[in-house]
Amino acid sequence: MDALLSLPQVLAFVGAALLVTVAPGPDNLMVLSLGLARGRRAGLAFGAGCALGCLNHTALAALGVGALIAASPTAFTALRWAGGLYLVWIGVGALRASWRSPEGNAPRAVPPDPPRRLFFKGLAVNAINPKVVLFFLAFLPQFVDPLRGHAAGQVVQLGLAFTLQALLVFGAIGWFAGRVGERLQQRPGLTRGLDGIAGLVFVGLGLRLLVA
Repeated sequence: MDALLSLPQVLAFVGAALLVTVAPGPDNLMVLSLGLARGRRAGLAFGAGCALGCLNHTALAALGVGALIAASPTAFTALRWAGGLYLVWIGVGALRASWRSPEGNAPRAVPPDPPRRLFFKGLAVNAINPKVVLFFLAFLPQFVDPLRGHAAGQVVQLGLAFTLQALLVFGAIGWFAGRVGERLQQRPGLTRGLDGIAGLVFVGLGLRLLVA
């Protein structure tokens, strides 16, 4: 039995994974909104964090832990609330940042997060999202070939391939959105509006996860 994926497996999986990643979704929307509001470095950092968060779900799927989480209503609900509240917390921070103003009588400025912190925020947002746990449990096994054996090893390879293509897609979104955002940031009023939109996106996604 061969422990490595076959070329047809890889091509079929990467094609499907690209379609899934490019399709509009919460991760794309968060990377896009942060890139527009904070620039290329912020978009790239958050996008890289979101992509590498897939490694957590790969490990859970390979070890079978994800199946246990999905089968336990209590564990799934706890993870859903943790993820939802974390998104709301990030959104509130962005809304606070939208109050920045050059005028002396304006509300006190809130310093933007450095890229390193945004990277870890993206990592956490993806890693604790229970819907992504379920997605990996449903998506990855479809491309496992039982005849090749080493099912857990195949899942790990598929998860790594998914993470790599997600890193490229989210990086592209963050970079292009950041380019546009950096031009828009030359207008302070518009910059505050973009921060506010990013905050509303995160809060909305968090509330959606909480009530799902």
